[in-house]
Amino acid sequence: MTISRAAMTMALVTFPLAMAMPAFAEEAELNPETIVVTAPRITSTQVTQDDGDTLATAPDGAAFIARQPGAALVDNGALSGQVQLRGLFGERILLRINGQRFASGGPNAMDPVMHYAPAALIDRAEIARGISPVRDGPGLGGGINTVLKHVAFGDGPTLAPQVDLTAQYRSVDDSVAAGGMVGLASERLRIGLVASKEKGDDTRFPGGRVASTSFDRAVYGVQAGFKAGPGELSFEYRRQETGRSGNPPFAMDIVYFHTDFVRMGFEGDLARNVRLEAHANFAGVSHRMNNFSLRPAPAVAMQRQSDTYADTLTGDLALRLGTAERNLRMGADFELGDRGYVLYNPSVPAFFIHPLDRARAERFGGFAEWRTGLGPIEAELGARIDRHTANTAAPRTGASVPAGPTNLALAFGRADRAWEGTTWDASLRLWAEAGAVTPRFTLARKTRVPSLIERFSWLPTEASGGLADGNIYVGDVNLRPETAWIAEAGIDWQGERAYARPVVYYRRIDDFIQGVPFDSTPGVINSPVEMVSAGSGDPTPLRFANTDAEIWGADVAFGARLAGPLRVDGVASWVQGKRRDLADNLYRMAPANGRIALTWEASRWSVSAEAQGTAAQNRVSASNGEVRSPGYVLASLYGHWIVREGLRVDAGVENLFDKLYVEHLAGYNRITGSDVAVGARLPGAGRSAFVRLRWAFN
Repeated sequence: MTISRAAMTMALVTFPLAMAMPAFAEEAELNPETIVVTAPRITSTQVTQDDGDTLATAPDGAAFIARQPGAALVDNGALSGQVQLRGLFGERILLRINGQRFASGGPNAMDPVMHYAPAALIDRAEIARGISPVRDGPGLGGGINTVLKHVAFGDGPTLAPQVDLTAQYRSVDDSVAAGGMVGLASERLRIGLVASKEKGDDTRFPGGRVASTSFDRAVYGVQAGFKAGPGELSFEYRRQETGRSGNPPFAMDIVYFHTDFVRMGFEGDLARNVRLEAHANFAGVSHRMNNFSLRPAPAVAMQRQSDTYADTLTGDLALRLGTAERNLRMGADFELGDRGYVLYNPSVPAFFIHPLDRARAERFGGFAEWRTGLGPIEAELGARIDRHTANTAAPRTGASVPAGPTNLALAFGRADRAWEGTTWDASLRLWAEAGAVTPRFTLARKTRVPSLIERFSWLPTEASGGLADGNIYVGDVNLRPETAWIAEAGIDWQGERAYARPVVYYRRIDDFIQGVPFDSTPGVINSPVEMVSAGSGDPTPLRFANTDAEIWGADVAFGARLAGPLRVDGVASWVQGKRRDLADNLYRMAPANGRIALTWEASRWSVSAEAQGTAAQNRVSASNGEVRSPGYVLASLYGHWIVREGLRVDAGVENLFDKLYVEHLAGYNRITGSDVAVGARLPGAGRSAFVRLRWAFN
């Protein structure tokens, strides 16, 4: 395997806590600042050279990625976690699975992108912590592309088997997970199957159980590739079926998600220094949630169920002229989305409301990137422009809907329900490899258009695109796109026995979309929206509005070999955000945090002791009623054993001393009858032992 120095540097700077390794890095042309994190390696050779283990055992890839410097976990449930990167999360980050971008099926993001990345199927994650390349599409913050396990082409003319299977048990929720890939491959043909199954009970914490946190999820699919002439034709299909899964921070729980993914593509060299890449993708999400199947059911009159859908069709075409290090890349892409949901009482057929009805969003864009250099200085300059449109149908309501929501629906139906606009992004990256030190500098202008929920939510509901904070929100058709001006500086230092990668950054964001009081008299019910909101239990609704903000911070990955097989590795992150239009902190910013691990590493086994520290978060948003959170320190033990080539066992104990703690970004409990008080932040998981087995060969 041939790996560039940039890829090797990316691997080493997060080794081993972040589990960043260069495996398969040659398969994608990555942003020079991208970090690649992979699943555990399973040969003794790789262990002694560059191994670093993923220590996260939660079902989703969100917890896996949240261990990286600059990242944090927004814990909205076992299958609904999101990643915050340097203060931004949700649709502000360019999130993809296998290079495919798609919309969440839930109006409150019960199925964020990492919902579709079961840990047993993850091969690697490509993380751009600062900004994503313009070739990947628009996005305000960084980017994450999670690549699932796949069959690789073989070395000979005959088909040979490949297997990569993982199984895990975790005690804190009595969960089991199993999955992986099996396939056949030759030098020209590859075919494979992927599948996984996970099931877990309610999560335990010091003091009891967090009610309605059980989960059930299955994935299955096929993949194929064929080398024809100068390139590869590829195809993959996946079906994900999430069953009944609890979400205590939300007003409802998951009854099901039925989701189909299709991806086709061609990548190949048409001539010397001329490369073509083209892909077409479809994702279709069908979702049901309610407030009575998994949690104590309210009175029949207050029972609610919601059916939602989200279809996303995307495509991209890019032509690269030149080599991987010196090239001009030009291309175009599009994204077509169709979403809607209905809220109803299954016992009262005449009670139904469509808060988002046949809503559509379209984007057509083009970009150009130039990779060049002058002496020791390397540069990447990129720009893109996108044309956006969005519209929604007039809402429909049933005869039993009260007059308040009905009148709001009629008013919205008479209003202008369409928007169109143009955005442009640009970025400049500079870096220089100077021996053991690689300095880096980035300037960028990045944009994000409002989501369909932020723009077209006329009915006061808790649909917020994933905030899960219990507040009621309404949208604004006239929202402007967010625009961020970004500056970052850092160095990569790799010595003979130590490494460090510190980064500092600043973002000035114009028209930042934030929930603000609906009008100038919060708490005074003097508008139809406030009347409807008060009827739902919240007399102080928020509306999505354009504000101004700034975010700055620093993060670092570091480590050193101390003596013999003993090494130390760590990460640390700090971020702060302020409103610029008034004197207040930004809402839901991760507190300062860090991890440090001491590892004894032999050729076929290792043992690690890890400490995780999180500071108190006192810089909270007063205008959003955000509650402060205390700091905490956790300890964990981990170890692995390479039984033989291709067979690896991991085991450990997380939260070793059964510490009671709450994460600042965790949601608030909505479930009665739980051991967590209604309205309290959800506590973190208690002491948890786990064992994981991985078997692979090719």
